Amino acid sequence: MKLALFDLDNTLLRGDSDHAWGEFLCERGAVDRVEYEARNNEFFARYKAGTLDNIAFLAFVLAPLARIPRKELDALHADFMQSHVRAMMLPQGQTLVQKHLEEGDLVAIVTATNAFVTAPIARAFGVSHLIATIPAQENGHFTGKPRGTPAFREGKIARVESWLESLALNFQSFDESWFYSDSLNDLPLLQRVSNPVAVDPDPTLRKHAETVGWPIISLRDTP
Repeated sequence: MKLALFDLDNTLLRGDSDHAWGEFLCERGAVDRVEYEARNNEFFARYKAGTLDNIAFLAFVLAPLARIPRKELDALHADFMQSHVRAMMLPQGQTLVQKHLEEGDLVAIVTATNAFVTAPIARAFGVSHLIATIPAQENGHFTGKPRGTPAFREGKIARVESWLESLALNFQSFDESWFYSDSLNDLPLLQRVSNPVAVDPDPTLRKHAETVGWPIISLRDTP
């Protein structure tokens, strides 16, 4: 048995779906552009620097899900998929995912971005297993809070282990395991698998990968 885990943003996608969703909400007038755009950009910069306060970020990014009616949210997301996400999906990423699927590997996308944003994207890649931050719901409505452990940094390991346990598996069940990621924030999970792969990595991850001898690949036709 083999396990293949994929980060989503800036790995399989050319860009960050969380940040892009915020920009999209601004474009469509679903949030106050001046205030929301500035905070969206600030949180994104902190994420890339490895200094993100994830609790504060989740309070910010999940708030519109609680405020906007679900039917409107679903319509907005369908528009988001067509107008933004399709162009962000990297063909080489789709090919790599399909290769693992065709080889019979257990494949999952593991992302800090919340499941409302990412579940349709995972389906578009043909991946049925998604491990993402869960936006809590009550009576069919989002509460604006996360449920359980967010899939961020070490939380990704906890969430993957819990998912594998639900399948009566663990990391030791697999002859080989892969995790593909671009981000310094994913170092904990990269160090947990037998085959860590840095994909178009940020400078910190690139330096670490070069130091320890991890493979570095690109899924982009152009930088």
